Amino acid sequence: MAKISHRQPVFKPQDLFVLLALLSRGDEAAGYAELAAQTGLAISAVHASLKRAVAARLLVFQERRPVVLKTQLLEFLLHGAKYAFPPVWGSLTRGVPTGYATAPLNSVIAPSSDPAPVWAYALGSARGLSLTPLYPTVPEAALRNEQLYALLSLFDAIRAGQARERNEAARFLEEALK
Repeated sequence: MAKISHRQPVFKPQDLFVLLALLSRGDEAAGYAELAAQTGLAISAVHASLKRAVAARLLVFQERRPVVLKTQLLEFLLHGAKYAFPPVWGSLTRGVPTGYATAPLNSVIAPSSDPAPVWAYALGSARGLSLTPLYPTVPEAALRNEQLYALLSLFDAIRAGQARERNEAARFLEEALK
């Protein structure tokens, strides 16, 4: 009798990180090595992330190059990812600003007296309330790529922000994924 596999693919936080990194490259083709260098992940981890993204129907390969399915990814970002990857808050720390504390949201959301959310990072420029990033290499990767930084910050606003922050972040994400 044949064995039936009950294994389900699990979409991981680094998979979303890799998809956002792929999006941040625009139309520039990206191979595994380029994505690994951009995200700070191993090439094998990037490969596994892209395979899981295909299984989740957020990515396809066209002519052996990964292509993000933007409509599906936007739906996931707005309606599912905040539940799959809930915010994990820490204490006051030095780090890299995220969410409403950075562009593009800081142009439409006025800062409050509360500490801004930051990804804990020793070389960070701000002090705020620690929000655990999707993956440990997020702060370094975000500081190297402005587009990736904006996408990751918008996602953090959706998963950890107040209603107005979430609405504005959703608007910016819809524009970015057109």
